[in-house]
Amino acid sequence: MPKVLVLDTDTERRKMLCQGLAEAGHEVVAPEACAVHLVQLVKELSPDIIIIDTDSPDRDTLEHICIVTRDDPRPIVMFAADADSDKIREAVKAGVNAYIVNGLAEERIQPILDVAIARFAQMQSLREELAAARSELEDRKSVDRAKAILMRSRKMSEPQAYEALRKLAMDSSQRIAEVARQVINLRELLEIDPK
Repeated sequence: MPKVLVLDTDTERRKMLCQGLAEAGHEVVAPEACAVHLVQLVKELSPDIIIIDTDSPDRDTLEHICIVTRDDPRPIVMFAADADSDKIREAVKAGVNAYIVNGLAEERIQPILDVAIARFAQMQSLREELAAARSELEDRKSVDRAKAILMRSRKMSEPQAYEALRKLAMDSSQRIAEVARQVINLRELLEIDPK
């Protein structure tokens, strides 16, 4: 059963939202707190999904959403009365997965959560792919730098330098990129002229 954190300073709206979520089978946590306590509440309660109901997202709320998205990402749904396109863009940029204007109705809650969860999963997948691509690029740069060091300092050809790195990696049961970084670090330690 997913745990949903509901933040809404309006008691009646919060009560209606919690009732709809409970009927849909969610564990609901709805402290009487505003979104500026979001980071602390996420740490304490570890919700699976966050719902923020507000008239208009203010700067503090968006900053706290950014922090949660960066440090402890999870699906975030925002119900708001403000249809200003700049506010919507800011909220999405901060990490809101679904921004719903004047759409808080019990029967719509579950489909909205489903969309937010799907969008969150898609964004997480893209972030992981981007991180993997960046890591692979950094690995290639390290290998190329290490090859250049070996080619200059040991008068090796490029294939010989690569083979030396590969053999050292196999012999030490390490990835070639790790060995390359060790070669780079050793060169810096010994102050070998990189030219």
